[in-house]
Amino acid sequence: MEKNSHYFYVVECKDGSFYAGYTIDIEKRLHAHNEGKGAKYTRARKPVLLLIAKEYSTKREAMQMEYQFKQLTRVQKEKFILKERENKYAAAKKL
Repeated sequence: MEKNSHYFYVVECKDGSFYAGYTIDIEKRLHAHNEGKGAKYTRARKPVLLLIAKEYSTKREAMQMEYQFKQLTRVQKEKFILKERENKYAAAKKL
């Protein structure tokens, strides 16, 4: 059995709003959003720009993270995104 990766991701829409979602294929999902075939929310707000994508081993974990993110205020979401981007940068810098 092949191991699938599950992703929680956040994109920024053209109007500056955030959209959070779940996918198993980041590139395909971003393409769908930008082609107007993704979520209804992003259709009128394209193009979208990927801000973060976090990989999880199970769908449940990724979807729980999506739910938790959606419960945050705008300011909390901005802080979360900044922290995740800094962590990714710090990890890449160690390599």
